[in-house]
Amino acid sequence: QVHLEESGGGLVQAGGSLRLSCTASGRSFRSYAMGWFRQAPGKEREFVAAINWSGSSMAYADSVKGRFSISRDNAKSTVALQMNSLKPEDTAVYYCAAAGGVSYRTYDHMGQYEYWGQGTQVTVSS
Repeated sequence: QVHLEESGGGLVQAGGSLRLSCTASGRSFRSYAMGWFRQAPGKEREFVAAINWSGSSMAYADSVKGRFSISRDNAKSTVALQMNSLKPEDTAVYYCAAAGGVSYRTYDHMGQYEYWGQGTQVTVSS
């Protein structure tokens, strides 16, 4: 069992930056590949970014490539999402998730993730 808790959301103007953090507790954090997803009002939850257990492999949705960066600190059991050049369309609830498969991979589908946080709201004003 893994418990995930996100933090760092808030309100920011377009063009600004936010850094989201997710802290894990429970089973060994390094056993899991991790990911970030988001869900805007009236839309389905979508993939944002993923990272494997060591941080040697990352994946990003096309909509955030070049603007967002995922990283992890296994010693602190945390995964972060640095979001730069934010746009109003980035407004959503952002979720941290831990994947159930082999940890050397990255995963971009919701069904591949076993544990989820409660989410943190990010609002980007124009």
